[in-house]
Amino acid sequence: MNKTITIYCKNTRSYHDFPVGVSLLDIYKELDIKLPYPVVCARVNYKSQGLNYLVYNPKDIDFIDESKPAGMRCYIRTLTMVLAKAVNSLYPQSDVRIDHPVCNGYQCSLTNLDGPVTPDMVRQIKQQMDKIVAADEPIQVVEKHSKLVKQLFADRDDSKDALIDAMSEPYFRFYQMGDYIDYYDGVLMPSTGYLDVYDLIPYNGGVLMQVPDQYVPKQLAGFVEQLKICEVFKDFVDWSRLVHVGNVGELNKACRSGRTADLIKVSEAIQEKKIIQIADTICGKEHRPRFVLVSGPSSSGKTTFSKRLQVHLMVNGLDPLIISMDNYFVNRVDSPRDENGDYDFEDIRALDLGLLQQQVNDLLNGKEVELPSYSFEKGEREYRGNKLQLKPNSIIIMEGIHALNPQTLPDIPRHEAFRIYVSALTTISLDNHNWIPTTDTRLLRRIVRDYRYRHYSAHETIQRAPSVRRGEEKWIFPYQENADVMFNSALLFELAV
Repeated sequence: MNKTITIYCKNTRSYHDFPVGVSLLDIYKELDIKLPYPVVCARVNYKSQGLNYLVYNPKDIDFIDESKPAGMRCYIRTLTMVLAKAVNSLYPQSDVRIDHPVCNGYQCSLTNLDGPVTPDMVRQIKQQMDKIVAADEPIQVVEKHSKLVKQLFADRDDSKDALIDAMSEPYFRFYQMGDYIDYYDGVLMPSTGYLDVYDLIPYNGGVLMQVPDQYVPKQLAGFVEQLKICEVFKDFVDWSRLVHVGNVGELNKACRSGRTADLIKVSEAIQEKKIIQIADTICGKEHRPRFVLVSGPSSSGKTTFSKRLQVHLMVNGLDPLIISMDNYFVNRVDSPRDENGDYDFEDIRALDLGLLQQQVNDLLNGKEVELPSYSFEKGEREYRGNKLQLKPNSIIIMEGIHALNPQTLPDIPRHEAFRIYVSALTTISLDNHNWIPTTDTRLLRRIVRDYRYRHYSAHETIQRAPSVRRGEEKWIFPYQENADVMFNSALLFELAV
């Protein structure tokens, strides 16, 4: 008699019986679940699993399509493996490194080449990827003893060797596609045939892997030129390689060899040097601006950066004052709401733009203003007698997520404002093919900040994360190239902390 298990499917909101050892893919086909886009993985008891995952015990199962963040990450990991295999087939001595997300895609570099990446090379790699996808090659999960896995990767990828050592596990799971093997820190799709939207183009001395639009996965995410942010990424990636700490395994090796203190000091010194350069640039302008506008996504380090910049502007003989745009929030009951009816604090309409613009104009005209304060605990604006009037050596550092948006201060003369974009651009990776999303770093920061200063639980912060992300894409990222300079607030050792 065949044994059965009972699973609860969140998509159908009902219980179903299946044979023990059934795959998620078979469950999905049997239940004939209809989602807006193709299903690529599932959340099993709140943990993402590939569709080849076998179910032996009662579980809660939630099938995920490409439009969900977990589904898109699964898609991109699978696409990365196809790219890596294509490069390995054409250039066995080389490897592809996923450097960072940029331009609505992923900047990649090719290692150990005799010359630069050419358009013809990119075209050949794309054609090879197309062949792999057309063949619908199965992708299998394999688990072996870590020593054996290190031997399998030994001749091909040093970053895997360092990662396996860092994980210190007796057994190591990896993926296999034909005779090609690779490791990914997350689930992949069952086969290459699931990939139907992607492209590969030459960009910035390397390759840009173009991926589907998160919200409309049946089309490519639109290319957006981001040369400034590419340059910031490149500077930090080059520095990480210079000190031989480009991935987590190398960082762990450096710590074990007694280099921890030096890495911390050097990482912080690089940031301090950059802030000094920015302060000197501001003070060295022929017409010194009276406003420094600091923008960046949630938890990118805008406030901390502003305080550090304030110190170096003081060293230059100025009287800098910091104004947080958060203090111009409308009362919470008047805040705009998103499509789910929740408060949308990322929307520019969450700010009292009329008051902000009036006070900035008054300051520029020499008038005294009383600055508002916002109580996040009460959800209300307050006035506490904090008055301000610009002096000849005064300079205002105004920080907020909308600081670079032209709608925020449309009347301020260009020469009166110096614009800075701050973000936590994580440059360390797990290995060549596993990047660490900058959004993850910022989410960790936000969880801590919201709990300590805004009285939100970690659960509430995580629940709000998708809305925050949509707000960033709509209100912040489109204006980041408006910056005069960019500052990377990520520290090499931050995730370890």
